[in-house]
Amino acid sequence: MSKAACLPSPGLEHGKFVRASGCCARRQDRDALFGISEAPAHLPDVEDRQIMQAAPPPLSAYVESWMPGPLVAEDPLSTGPIEALSALLDLPCTAATAGDPIPPLWHWLYFLTWPAQSDLGDDGHPARGHFLPPLPDRQRMWAGGRCEIAEPLRLGEPAQRVSRLSAVTVKHGRAGDMLFVTERREFCQHGRICLVEEQDIAYRSGRSASQHPEVVSESAAPCPADPWQLSLRPDPALLFRFSALTANAHRIHYDTPYARHEEGYPGLVVHGPLLVLLMLELPRRHAPGAQLRSLSYRLRRPVFSGEHLAACGTPSGNRADLRVATDREEQQATAEVIFA
Repeated sequence: MSKAACLPSPGLEHGKFVRASGCCARRQDRDALFGISEAPAHLPDVEDRQIMQAAPPPLSAYVESWMPGPLVAEDPLSTGPIEALSALLDLPCTAATAGDPIPPLWHWLYFLTWPAQSDLGDDGHPARGHFLPPLPDRQRMWAGGRCEIAEPLRLGEPAQRVSRLSAVTVKHGRAGDMLFVTERREFCQHGRICLVEEQDIAYRSGRSASQHPEVVSESAAPCPADPWQLSLRPDPALLFRFSALTANAHRIHYDTPYARHEEGYPGLVVHGPLLVLLMLELPRRHAPGAQLRSLSYRLRRPVFSGEHLAACGTPSGNRADLRVATDREEQQATAEVIFA
């Protein structure tokens, strides 16, 4: 495939995320979720430093000169990952074959990176990475994201991804300062931009006090009334398979003692991207002829292995509101989709 610059498709522009009205998650909503307020991304002045000599450096100090450039990656989009995720979800047949549109956000199975084993940190995440901010004792949380779809990627046809750093913002939260990094990704086929995606990743330096339940019920189940529903009870085998499919070695998804004793969770954590894909299964199954134009999602609270969860959806006109519910929370994750 040629590495020439991709041409924008209708509704997408280079260097700009074109938001559909009412679709994309607002950053102020994200801030309210974490209880945060924006802080200027600059170092304190001299007087401030003298007053705060005993305090650790602000997060902005670590990223003041951090400006990673864009990265270009290519992938043939082979059929294997689609077939594997279809099997994981117990679909009666593969969700797509060669030449078919790839379901929304299933491109997360592609363009994967596999760092050397020696490059992993104690938590299983890469110790260093192009878009990983240089924070000490870095803790990472996937907060949410958005995607605009001009045309879906086609399975079995080479594609290109161009990733850029879009925004870096320090914010004050209930448990301390947090650094939000937004990565923008453009996906191209045949020289045209098909998708534009933004991912919001939240980082903090050091661990905060655990705000998770000590135990979760493996018998209680949610009782939603939404017209679209999909039930699932993730177990360790499912989480292990999804980790392998997405090249995710974070130990909270497969190492129970680590998840409990090191990170304060009651058990293995269900992957945030898996929750998002489960929500997007609802329009794919219940409105199979409709094409998504845009979507946004927020990961609000973690879900744990053994819990009964329900992906729920309510369509309304050219849009649908989606969520993941458990017996503990009605909105563990939320999403909104807009149809073309």
